[in-house]
Amino acid sequence: MTLRIAVQSKGRLFEETMELLQESGIKLNNKKRTLLVPATDFPIEILFLRDDDIPQAVATGVADIGIVGENEFVEKNEKASIVKRLGFSKCRLSLAIPKDEKYEGNKWFNNKKIATSYPHILKQYLESNNLNAEIHVITGSVEISPSIGLADAIFDIVSSGGTLVSNRLTEVEVVMKSEALLISNSELDEEKKNVLNELLFRIEAIQAAQNKKYIVLNAPEDKVQDIFDVLPGMRSPTVTPLATTGWCSVQSVVDEKRFWEIISKLKALGAEGILVLPIEKMIL
Repeated sequence: MTLRIAVQSKGRLFEETMELLQESGIKLNNKKRTLLVPATDFPIEILFLRDDDIPQAVATGVADIGIVGENEFVEKNEKASIVKRLGFSKCRLSLAIPKDEKYEGNKWFNNKKIATSYPHILKQYLESNNLNAEIHVITGSVEISPSIGLADAIFDIVSSGGTLVSNRLTEVEVVMKSEALLISNSELDEEKKNVLNELLFRIEAIQAAQNKKYIVLNAPEDKVQDIFDVLPGMRSPTVTPLATTGWCSVQSVVDEKRFWEIISKLKALGAEGILVLPIEKMIL
């Protein structure tokens, strides 16, 4: 039984999705990409679509699962289930106005015209904030709308903010944050669910290793308990006696965000020969 996964055909989300699938051990059958490409060693096939077509494809069963931006999933409002948040391709949907405009709150948008490719999400925001604005639906270069007199403001995806700056726009309201989602058709049979569960297992092993470092160090035995307090690891650090009397080797996993803080504490406790290794995958 083959599981069909819909994937964006180009762009940053495409690149990060293909990287995730590759790290999950999924290899495609041919180097020349066509609309539908089977994997060689895993019961899955990749269906390449436009990002805004993926929610409907999954909801109607054209694809069994899909990886899509949360912004498109919410905008299309299709009946598909969120299986997992994937944590990459992060961006936000924001309202932006011309740089020279004075802004003192979202009441500014009353009686204004807003250009967007996300009318459903924008309509919900306006209604929830009791705002009365005209929505002008546009595809393509939304950010140029104010400069050519097509709209007073825009509602669009923002990543770095560079595009807004280059068009003399200022981001004034973040309406929602978005990331890549793994979504599923609600009527998968048991065989396809088993394939999906295996895929999830692989993805979770990759995610568990992200922003983690594996460290090995030598330490005095009388400092082991103090080192335990610094290195909690997944459950507890691994300790191995060394040939040198009174010394042992300690192994653990640390969060990269606290790496230098932890290393400083270890050195203060007498740790030596600290070896730091990247982690590719981690099975919890």
